[in-house]
Amino acid sequence: MWRTRAAAACVICRSLANSSYGIKRKSPLQNLHLVSRSIHHPYYPSSKFQRPPLRISVQQFSSLNRLPLHKTKLLNLTHGYQSHRNFWLARLASRLLKVRYLILGSAVGGGYTAKKTYEQWKDMMPDLEDYKWIVPDFIWELDELVDFEKLLKALPDADDLAKLLPDFDKIGESLTSLKGFLSPGYNLVSEVIGASDLLLLLGSPGETAFRATDQGYDNDKQFKKVSDKEKIDQLQEELLRTQLKYQRMLERLEKENKELRKLVLQRDDKGIHQRKLKKSLIDMYSEVLDILSDYDASYNTQDHLPRVVVVGDQSAGKTSVLEMIAQARIFPRGSGEMMTRSPVKVTLSEGPHHVALFKDSSREFDLTKEEDLAALRNEIEIRMRNSVKEGCTVSTETISLSVKGPGLQRMVLVDLPGVISTVTSGMAPDTKETIFSISKAYMQNPNAIILCIQDGSVDAERSIVTDLVSQMDPQGKRTIFVLTKVDLAEKNVASPNRIQQIIEGKLFPMKALGYFAVVTGKGNSSESIESIKEYEEEFFQNSKLLKTSMLKAHQVTTKNLSLAVSDCFWKMVRESVEQQADAFKATRFNLETEWKNNYPRLRELDRNELFEKAKNEILDEVISLTQVTPKHWEEMLEKTLWERVSTHVIENIYLPAAQTANSGTFNTTVDIKLKQWTDKQLPNKAVEVAWETLQEEFSRFMTEKKGKEHDDIFDKLKQAVKEETIKRHKWNERAEDSLRVIQHNALEDRSISDKQQWDAAIHFMEETLQSRLKDTESVIEDMVGPGWKKRWLYWVSRTKEQNIRNETKHELEKLIKCNEDHPAYLANDEVTTVRKNLEARGVAVDPCLIKDTWHQIYRRYFLKSALSHCNLCRRGFYYYQRHFVDSELECNDIVLFWRIQRMLAITANTLRQQLTNTEVRRLEKNVKEVLEDFAEDNEKKVMLLTGKRVQLAEDLKKVREIQEKLEAFIEALHQEK
Repeated sequence: MWRTRAAAACVICRSLANSSYGIKRKSPLQNLHLVSRSIHHPYYPSSKFQRPPLRISVQQFSSLNRLPLHKTKLLNLTHGYQSHRNFWLARLASRLLKVRYLILGSAVGGGYTAKKTYEQWKDMMPDLEDYKWIVPDFIWELDELVDFEKLLKALPDADDLAKLLPDFDKIGESLTSLKGFLSPGYNLVSEVIGASDLLLLLGSPGETAFRATDQGYDNDKQFKKVSDKEKIDQLQEELLRTQLKYQRMLERLEKENKELRKLVLQRDDKGIHQRKLKKSLIDMYSEVLDILSDYDASYNTQDHLPRVVVVGDQSAGKTSVLEMIAQARIFPRGSGEMMTRSPVKVTLSEGPHHVALFKDSSREFDLTKEEDLAALRNEIEIRMRNSVKEGCTVSTETISLSVKGPGLQRMVLVDLPGVISTVTSGMAPDTKETIFSISKAYMQNPNAIILCIQDGSVDAERSIVTDLVSQMDPQGKRTIFVLTKVDLAEKNVASPNRIQQIIEGKLFPMKALGYFAVVTGKGNSSESIESIKEYEEEFFQNSKLLKTSMLKAHQVTTKNLSLAVSDCFWKMVRESVEQQADAFKATRFNLETEWKNNYPRLRELDRNELFEKAKNEILDEVISLTQVTPKHWEEMLEKTLWERVSTHVIENIYLPAAQTANSGTFNTTVDIKLKQWTDKQLPNKAVEVAWETLQEEFSRFMTEKKGKEHDDIFDKLKQAVKEETIKRHKWNERAEDSLRVIQHNALEDRSISDKQQWDAAIHFMEETLQSRLKDTESVIEDMVGPGWKKRWLYWVSRTKEQNIRNETKHELEKLIKCNEDHPAYLANDEVTTVRKNLEARGVAVDPCLIKDTWHQIYRRYFLKSALSHCNLCRRGFYYYQRHFVDSELECNDIVLFWRIQRMLAITANTLRQQLTNTEVRRLEKNVKEVLEDFAEDNEKKVMLLTGKRVQLAEDLKKVREIQEKLEAFIEALHQEK
């Protein structure tokens, strides 16, 4: 028995030794473990066959992870059986005890792994605290309100409840007996439900045969046969009723949500949360589009930002669709005539109140009040008509309107004038081409959503806009087709399949992202939005087009259209806005580089900044008028005034008075003529002189160059300001009355106080007479021709008329020599005598020529005599003080010129005071008003501040502003996402 067991153990050991677990090659028996050797073998070789000790290195592996352990060296063994104590049980136990460490390590590792897995699953689970709001608050308070222990005690026991239950075994037997009868009907209902589900999935009508089958019985029972068409109609009606039921539920929930959002927004407006509301996303985007509409793209900066472009034939219902989306009747309406005369940009956004306002106005129109709606429509019509230039029918100027209200879909729409096929009377000849160019300009934008409006009540072959849209978007990647007036189309169209072909995109030569059918009322302009929505819902509820599945439920109503357009708009915005921001960034870099290269030492001032700079310079120059010295003002005023009145004084006052016989008559004549002159002409003439003097000084300051600091870019603006200011300024009307009194008093004074004033008057008279004499000599020379010196030196000769006048002059000079006291006028007999004397010498002369020549000859003679008399009066001040008593010398003409000179000085002083105290300030006020008017008139500023430098700075400012607003919009868009 022992041998058998030993032999078995030996076989086991050999198999272990021959196995390749952890051993690279076969090992002899000596390589086995000591425990294995201690168990067997009676036939083990004896010690007499001893071999040299063999040391073998064995590489051991762990049973857990197959990783190699540290190499160990076995003891030196000798061949043969060695005598030793038999402790194999203890050794075996010690070896087996190591298993506890393996188990313990496995338990610890497994526990750690399980804990880690639990933590991962726990992190993956959502925090149910965030969804606590789903459960109503009263559920959490049930334990406080209801005593569940008392409720449990009040409930009956299980045994009592068991007695009340029916006998289910009997019921099962009864059901088994009825199974054979109900099974075919149940199968029929199952097939019907399956067919209806298939019909819902396919979304199209089909000829489906419903067959009642018998499953489990051999004898089929006959039921009442119902036609397939009636079954399909019943299923479709049930489907429509279900859809309308859920549609009403959705509308009710949307209405409640709308009211709740309105309350929340109202609370935010009142500042209950005490937080500053940020500008809405759509408002930020609309601002960018407004800036781009005002941007003058001189550097080919293209606007490719998305917006919804509404195009369609005239009277196709574009405006009605927009009003349904905006939920307000905001546009002017007309029957058959063109109402949209310029593009209208409508920005829809959500807000607590349903209001509308223009970009350039702060007035809000309450869209819930009919009077505000009428005022808004009237304002839009006025703006359209004002934007249309003379001789045109439509305008390219965009009117920007913002509409806010609860539940509105956020988007930007542009309503364009309706496309026409014929230019009618009253329209400009280029109206059709202008509308086409406007429509193409907006649709060429590769990121614009094209909302193509087609009238369903007219023949499809009469459509114009579909061809235009197919040219702009041949693949239909950004086009949404809308068929309007479907109610009229259903009544008038003989074949309803044409409507289905239109909605499926098979009739028109264009492609689109989606097709919609809408009803925008019964054609009555007084209909409200609510009544139109009710009519639209009622129509589609009873329409055969929807019952026969020609139209799908998601393709009808303006509500679904609004949601689809909004989704497409924001999808396009998210896809393209960053690319457009990069394009403007590149444009900004190009403009900045151009500025640095062309104007390296100048700041980048746009048109408004340049206008402010020019405004400050102009106001500084106006203030400089107050720095003009009084002496300079009075010298200019006195000199200019005498230049204006000297001719009148000499010709109408002095010369007639000098022809009198004595001094009394002279003084009387002078006083009368001075009084008449002062009452009628002199004050007005003095005010004119003062105003002209102020204009000259103002112009001098405005046009005077300031050296290196002068900027010629302001010259045109300064000139325009100067002209407009002069046109507006008017002298104080009361100045003439006060000036008249002062001048009259000055001319009444005849007392010369000292010799210095007497000499000044003589000097003033001599200058005046010499100037007049010089002018008279020049006139006479032109009349009689050059003298003999000029004729010999310059080789010139006299004309025939000049020879006649020369002969007449000699004859008249003889007449004056004969009578030095000759009066100023020739008598008729004297004229006849002179003419006969000339004819005797062979000179034929006209009497008028004689009188004309006499006037200049006598004038020269008088002026020379007056100068001689003036020289004699230099020593006459003594006689003047004695009133010329006991003296033949009379110097009344000196006194006259002193009175004139004193009047000029006093008038100049008075005008100077009016200038510095009143008129300069009024002029400054007028300049400010003109500058304010120019600042509000952008066209004026563009016309007056021109040039490459201004345009470059203006474009640079616009591009920077657009880029900054786009970056802010993109950041807000990412935050919302």
